Formats: sequence, structure tokens, C-alpha cells
Amino acid sequence: MGRKTTKEGVLRRLYAESMGRCMNPNCQISLFLDAGDIIERAHIVPYCDGEDNSFDNLLVLCPNCHTNFDKNKLFNTSEVRSWKLKRMSEVESFFSKKYKTFLEMKEVIKPLLLDNKSIFENYYIGENKNLWEKFEGKVLVNNATIKGILENNLNLLQKSDVYESNLEIVMNFIAHINEFRLTRGSGEKIRKVLYPKEVDSIFGVQSIEDSLSPSTESLEVFLKKMIHEDRLVSIGLGYDQPYITIKENDCESDVYLCDTPRLRQLYFDNKCFRATKVRLDSLNFILKYLRNNGISFEYKEKGNLREIVVADINIIFVYEYCISKEFLTRLAPPANTVIVNLHNWNGEKCISKEACELADNLDVRLLYTNNFYSFIRGVK
Repeated sequence: MGRKTTKEGVLRRLYAESMGRCMNPNCQISLFLDAGDIIERAHIVPYCDGEDNSFDNLLVLCPNCHTNFDKNKLFNTSEVRSWKLKRMSEVESFFSKKYKTFLEMKEVIKPLLLDNKSIFENYYIGENKNLWEKFEGKVLVNNATIKGILENNLNLLQKSDVYESNLEIVMNFIAHINEFRLTRGSGEKIRKVLYPKEVDSIFGVQSIEDSLSPSTESLEVFLKKMIHEDRLVSIGLGYDQPYITIKENDCESDVYLCDTPRLRQLYFDNKCFRATKVRLDSLNFILKYLRNNGISFEYKEKGNLREIVVADINIIFVYEYCISKEFLTRLAPPANTVIVNLHNWNGEKCISKEACELADNLDVRLLYTNNFYSFIRGVK
């Protein structure tokens, strides 16, 4: 008669306990290689002495340490039991760590997500079932690590009652990790909580294409902070995929402005959320028109996206239901300035008569979007 099968729940606990490395503290070699895992389950009290396949009587070792324990008798039972206690202490210490910033946490979690992504794409999507079965254990180990870190550092994730929440996305990810672990032993592996792709965006693994975050003001605050910290490399507005390039840990990183989960996290980390006055999609559209028509422009001040210079003409973009005399007075634009209302709801009616009269006195020109096009072509 063959040996009793070890319960799936016990195997999952053993994988999680090992953290993907041999349990011998003097070895700790990775149990996952390019060709699959080298995990071997060792009985602390020999199986023949009690047929004990419980979690407490099992640990995972590399083949060398398993041989040295079982056959060469280089380690005694008490010593091997102590390995489980030592690893438990190490795991608790690792998971209880509080990171000071999201960026610190990201540097630990991102490589694990990249590893999982590679395994999933190469073996699961690639329909290499044999290797997927081997490497699925590594995904379980990576997931256990990620979950432990996240659950102890949820305070670092962007959360909001107004905006979409990265915290909510991560909580769904944790639910996915739990379901993935609990359904590993089922034949069909039918899962209800799918991997939220937004997680890859949050941790900079892979960008996603979403709608542009609406607030130009939030982006400007973030840019000014990057300038202050000498981390801003470039600004790319006026494109189908607008972006900024910043320095993260001395490396240049492109942040696409439609990659909203990542952008939300950056705003949250740097306290940059501001109410929307000028919609970023409208501003990007008008700047794209300039680029597509070969009209060169510069930002009057780096970090101020709403004010540009074209052929020595200062242009300010606003987003008002109707430009009023009061608004124009508060704006106090200098003479020879062109003000363009991007809120083009009803042509010339989005500029009041009183505002036009004041603009004449101030030597300021007021335009709505449609007549801005003919004006700027004339400048060109």
C-alpha cells in the first residue's frame, strides 16, 4: 500500500512557510529553478513511525539537505524542528515591517509581481501545463509574500471617497490571492476574483490605458514638486498618449497620464490632489492641435501647463462655463494676453458681454475654442 497523500491545505502552508527557500537556515537555496521546482518534503519524525503527514511534522528542503537529514543523519530531529521556529520568526519579522514610503514598498513588491507575470505568461498562457504545475507553487510563495507586506502597509496606498481608490484595488488583489491559494487543489481551478490588472499599474509593472485624470491642477502641483526635487526629466503633453518622465531611484521612468492608478498613487504619495478647474483632456486636445499643425509652443513657466507662449504671444487656457467680468478681474491678465476658454459649450456664449468690454479696456483678447483655431493659424 502506498503512502497517504498529503492534504492540499498542508502543502499550501508548507509553501508559504518556506518563502520559496530551503528551510535549513544555513542553506536557504531557492527551491524554484528555470526548469521547475526542486522542493522535497521531509518528515521530521519518519513516516514509517506514524504515517504523520501533518504540517508540524513536515518541512520543505532542497534535495541535498533532505539527503543529509534522512540518509546521512547530519541533522537531528530537534535541530530540524528548530528550523521551522526560526523560519516562522523570520517570516513574522519580514511581514511586520512598516515601510516609510510607498516607493520603498514598491521596490520589494514589484520584482515579485514581475516574476508572477513571467510565469503566468510563459507557462499558463503558453499552455505549458507541466511547467505551470511546477511553477504555480512559486506563484503561491510570491503571493504569500506580497499579501503579508500589503496587509501591514495598507496605509501607504491611495484611498479616497471622491476618486477611485487604489486601496480598494489592492483589497480585491488580496481576495484574489486568497482564492488562488484555496482553489489550487481543485481540478477545474474556477476562480471568481480575477487578478486586477490595475495592480500592475499601481506598482509600475505595466501601464494601462484609462481615461486621463481630469485635474490639470493636480498634475501641475506634482510637476512643481518634481522640479523642486530635481526629478522632472520632460513633459509630453499634446500627444495621443501624454506622459511625463521622472526620476525614480536614479532611473528615468515614463508615467503615462492615462495610466491613472499609477498617477493616483503618485499624487497621493506627494499630496498633490487638487480640485479640477481646467480639464486635462481638453488642454491636451488643444495642445495636440498645435503640434499636429506644426505650431511650436513653450510653457511660460515650467510646471505651469495652462500658460504657453506661441510666437511671443502669451496664451492662458481656462475652463469656465462662462467667462465673467468678475472672473477676468480676478485673473488680472497682463496686456497683450490671449485667454482661451476650453469649456466650449456654446461658442461665443461662453464669454459674457461684460467680460468682452473689460477685455477691450485691458488690451486682452478673449477666445472660445473654435475661433482660437483660426486665430492661431493666422499667428503661424
